Amino acid sequence: MSIPQDLFYTKTHEWVSLEDGIATIGITDFAQSQLSDLTFVELPEVGTEFDGGDEAAVVESVKAAADVYAPIAGEVVEVNEDLEDSPELINDDAFGKGWLFKIRVVDESDVDSLLDPETYEDLCPTD
Repeated sequence: MSIPQDLFYTKTHEWVSLEDGIATIGITDFAQSQLSDLTFVELPEVGTEFDGGDEAAVVESVKAAADVYAPIAGEVVEVNEDLEDSPELINDDAFGKGWLFKIRVVDESDVDSLLDPETYEDLCPTD
């Protein structure tokens, strides 16, 4: 299971990369492995505003559907349109080409409520 050290995490298995006030959000390697083969992704519309913890997207797999939450408050400025035709990008590259959406962050101090990599790893069951 991959847990990049330069990202922030949530208890609901989203990851956050913050750069110049824009947060890129996806689901973690652990989450995609639990869901198995992803078959569909429903992304938010550009311009949608979220509070931290709001349901923002849905990922569906051969096993289940799962909500994806906005880890921090902000406005959606971009979505990963490649996922529309290729949701498996999340399985192949959860922390790269499989990102879900980007938001313009309202308050960068919101990242203080997110988990560091070590704390997130402690939450993930191991075999």
